[in-house]
Amino acid sequence: VLKLFKLLHRTRQEVFKNDTKALEAARQKINEEFRNNQDETSEEKINELLKIASDVEVILRTSVIQAVHTDSDKIVLIPRKDLLQDNTPYLDKPIKK
Repeated sequence: VLKLFKLLHRTRQEVFKNDTKALEAARQKINEEFRNNQDETSEEKINELLKIASDVEVILRTSVIQAVHTDSDKIVLIPRKDLLQDNTPYLDKPIKK
């Protein structure tokens, strides 16, 4: 449980780097969720909560992207290495092997 708690906070720091509002909001939410469930004794419920926390960490790491307003009508996206993937070209007709 502690390992996952720390992993969520490390991911939060990476994903929301230089965004103090988002960093604080994510810190509060992570701490609140763990605190609300700290007295849970059912092994089945604990495993379910750990699975949810693990899924949240993956979603944060692979789906959230930072954006910065530069002008009134422009936004600059700041991708992380975790988000960058090789692009596969689109083919109308798949090549048969």
